[in-house]
Amino acid sequence: MTATEPRTTTGTRPTVPSPRVLGAWHRTGRSDLNGHVATHGPTPLPRRSDGTWADRLVEDVRAAGLTGRGGAGFPTARKFDSVRSGHRHPLLAVNAMEGEPASQKDRALLSGAPHLVLDGAELVARAIGAREIVVCVADDRDDSAEWVRAALAERAGAGFGQPQARLARPPGGYVSGEESALVAWLAGGPAHPRFRATKGTPLTIKRRAVLVQSAETLAHVALIARHGPEWFRSVGLPDAPGTCLVTLSGAVAGPGVCEVEFGTPVGAILEQAGVNAPLGGVLVGGYGGTWLRPGLLDTPFAPGPLAVVGSAVGAGVLAAVPTSSCGIAETARVATYMANESAGQCGPCVFGLHAVAQDLVQLARGETDRQTVTRLRQRLGAVEGRGACGHPDGVVRLVRSALEVFAGDVAEHARHRPCPGWNRRPILPVPPSAAVAVGRWR
Repeated sequence: MTATEPRTTTGTRPTVPSPRVLGAWHRTGRSDLNGHVATHGPTPLPRRSDGTWADRLVEDVRAAGLTGRGGAGFPTARKFDSVRSGHRHPLLAVNAMEGEPASQKDRALLSGAPHLVLDGAELVARAIGAREIVVCVADDRDDSAEWVRAALAERAGAGFGQPQARLARPPGGYVSGEESALVAWLAGGPAHPRFRATKGTPLTIKRRAVLVQSAETLAHVALIARHGPEWFRSVGLPDAPGTCLVTLSGAVAGPGVCEVEFGTPVGAILEQAGVNAPLGGVLVGGYGGTWLRPGLLDTPFAPGPLAVVGSAVGAGVLAAVPTSSCGIAETARVATYMANESAGQCGPCVFGLHAVAQDLVQLARGETDRQTVTRLRQRLGAVEGRGACGHPDGVVRLVRSALEVFAGDVAEHARHRPCPGWNRRPILPVPPSAAVAVGRWR
């Protein structure tokens, strides 16, 4: 199933209507403005005389417990606070870059619910006093850009669109969608991440504060503004309320994007997509995430429970790898891709990631020496925590989890006995150059 035909799953509480963000598409198959309004009603904008509306919206988002759906999971209301305090007319940037190769949720949102995203952007812009909205879609995502253009044109024709919104096309890439890299590009520089000690400090362009929000987060804001925080918290977990979008791929009959309640077991989400082979491991969170062993698939998909098993929600990705494939080879391909996606700003990325990837390639092929695995672990320790951004730490996290989950394969590969799946066609999507770096399949 494609990302433009989103899957849906009801999670663990079928008495509560679900899905939510993808509800209009699920019920009507329509994504146009009239279909959107027919399903959700008009955008709940404030009256001119309502001077407390912005405070109420922010407090509703806070009471709802909404966290960012872009990967970091930072409390959304706190990000609003950071640009509302002492900043005149900040800029709102909608992050629909989707640099994560294993994710398709932004594509699903912009094809199936673009007006819900734009409703959320308009509401947030008014709440923080922004006069401009920039919807950022990567320059290699032409279909998503066309859906945004069409939706903006519909809204303009119907008298919507205050504050004014425009489309921007930053360069595609894994790190260019990171929020500080996005702001750097909007300021006229290269799309490189900046070092930030805390996300509580607002990003700026010439002293103008910039609020970056993911497309999915804004869609949830649009629903909270309509239905309230209690409605939002009626599904999910007390410390992780609501729903989230998850991209399913790999050894499943129905790959695509589904909407689930936080707390739904990982295995239940995969089963609804139709697992079609015995699993050797599941990649959780994306290419900066972790591998999860099959024995832990009853873990609830939510920040707290996943943290207990050393994982995280991340970019909302579940990629199922069958036992017939090689988890070491899959990780080596991803590590090669991630090394090539470095912004080139610091030594841990420029030198460390390529060295880690090369060790993994040799391990996947069974072309090791006595020190390969030891050297790999040492390099992971040397890279961790020393980058200018979180990119190298994500690679370290992924590789360490692979060494643990596929420990048996690691031992056999190190003895020059690679498993039969090492040279098979990749399960995880990577550019051809990264795939060929490991295997010789055609």
